[in-house]
Amino acid sequence: MGLTALLTLLLFAIGHGECSSVATKKDWWQNAQFYQIYPRSFKDSDGDGIGDLNGITSKLEYLKDLGVTAAWLSPIFTSPMVDFGYDISDFFDIQPEYGTLDDFRALIKRAKELDLKIILDFVPNHSSNESIWFKKSVAREKGYEDYYVWHDGKVNATTGEREPPTNWLQYFRGSAWEWNEVRQQYYLHQFAVQQPDLNYRNPAVVEQMKRVLRYWLKEGVSGFRCDALPPLFEVLPDAEGQYPDEVVSGATEDVDDRNYLTVKYIENQPETIDMVYQWRTVLDDYQRIHGGNSSVLLIETYSPAWFTMQFYGNRSREGAHLPFNFNLITVMEEKGLSAANVKEAIDLWLNNMPAGRTPNWVLGNHDKRRAASRYGKEYIDAINMLVMILPGVSVTYQGEEIGMTDGEISWEDTVDPWGCNSNPEIYEQYTRDPERTPFQWTSGANAGFTNGSTTWLPLAADYKTVNVETELVAEESHLKIYKELVALRKSSKTLQDGSTRYWVIAEDIFVVQRRYGDEAKYVLAINFGSAAGSVYLPDLDADRSAYKLLIKSLGSDNTLGVWYGNLTLQPAEATVLTSKYYIYP
Repeated sequence: MGLTALLTLLLFAIGHGECSSVATKKDWWQNAQFYQIYPRSFKDSDGDGIGDLNGITSKLEYLKDLGVTAAWLSPIFTSPMVDFGYDISDFFDIQPEYGTLDDFRALIKRAKELDLKIILDFVPNHSSNESIWFKKSVAREKGYEDYYVWHDGKVNATTGEREPPTNWLQYFRGSAWEWNEVRQQYYLHQFAVQQPDLNYRNPAVVEQMKRVLRYWLKEGVSGFRCDALPPLFEVLPDAEGQYPDEVVSGATEDVDDRNYLTVKYIENQPETIDMVYQWRTVLDDYQRIHGGNSSVLLIETYSPAWFTMQFYGNRSREGAHLPFNFNLITVMEEKGLSAANVKEAIDLWLNNMPAGRTPNWVLGNHDKRRAASRYGKEYIDAINMLVMILPGVSVTYQGEEIGMTDGEISWEDTVDPWGCNSNPEIYEQYTRDPERTPFQWTSGANAGFTNGSTTWLPLAADYKTVNVETELVAEESHLKIYKELVALRKSSKTLQDGSTRYWVIAEDIFVVQRRYGDEAKYVLAINFGSAAGSVYLPDLDADRSAYKLLIKSLGSDNTLGVWYGNLTLQPAEATVLTSKYYIYP
């Protein structure tokens, strides 16, 4: 290759995001469709207005019909429900309002019959203050003295009053330290007061949490999604046992907001990476000893790329199979939805991901406003197409497949501690209740979520038109488009193993191209602009292929079938095309 040709190729690759792929035998999770279930809001089986395990079991066939590979359940463990399951009092049992261990075993049994895998939420950073571990630690019982992060605090030289050890702030507003009268010390809680941080510098805690993993693996789960990893460790205290204060960040003037200070000392410590490697060893050892399929480790982290990518592992140790990729959420939250920003979000992952690792794409979860509310209802098909056409793993939060939107939750109905710890004027900035409203199964009473008279959160207002029942019988619907996408993804070698190229046309149109040897090529085109735009199909490939339009977004006037020349896209319109067997004469 001549120098000119080489430079041309390099410049093309820089301007056009590109990700090559080498076909090797892949494990079950590497092209999986993960589906997050928020149990409290998925399906109620006993009429109390709260979703439960038997409700989930009753809807597993729906997940199978969607094409889901694995369902990830938000916490189902025994909890006082201050943070709706993320404050766990017993890591080895089921929250009674969700069911029993026998109910869980029935769920696992039915899932296996349907060839569905179940992933559990693992909440390692903290327990509930009602946990027996915390009670024993408060009493300084032998073996539990340092199970949590305790500190005497410091005495104010001016007032003589005892104060927290540092100025650290919790996620749910206010000080991250709470005084305990019985023990006469402060304990660290990076979340609610009722969620004391476990001390991972104590080997007994490390081993206890590994025991939790082994227990649920024995019960038949196929892996874990690890919650809130960044604050797992805080910096070590100095020689005098004192922790450093964080400095003012300048991000907000609200002194109770966690963002008021930096998080240099309370997040993203190197020991967190090593702990994930240890958990991966637990999973791999379990498979080696007991056989069966591999178990997957998923990591929640909103950390910078330099830290997040370390979770994958290094040359000598395996880490998480998938550190969750929230770039399609965070970049758009910061900069807005546009073709250029979508490209930036994808670049940020693929350009930093270590070689040989698997990418993943997340649109939403129980902590973020629903995708249809964040991006706009008109974009839900386009965004679902994007995560299904990009390489690797897709992650769907319940309801994204039907275009569910946020519910409107009043201050009086607010139950999320993040919102409740604020006030009526600002609670909507913090509350996560709107994205947690009950799943919309039908247009009937209480959206078919419960046969009871009430629901634990109010329903979203659009449930009579946005629901599974209605969308299944409609000629066209978000749900039918979603199912077509999953079916295509499962059947296509190109989408499973092919290379990926993506770029922006005329500022507003985002294009993704997937190709794999002589297999069918696929192209996704999305118009993120406010006016109509065109894609000149012959420009997409050197062989000047014609294209067959396979899948289009709801409301598109373009017809399915063979296209030559220009393809015009209206604002928010998206199409999936293939070039197999359609060649210009």
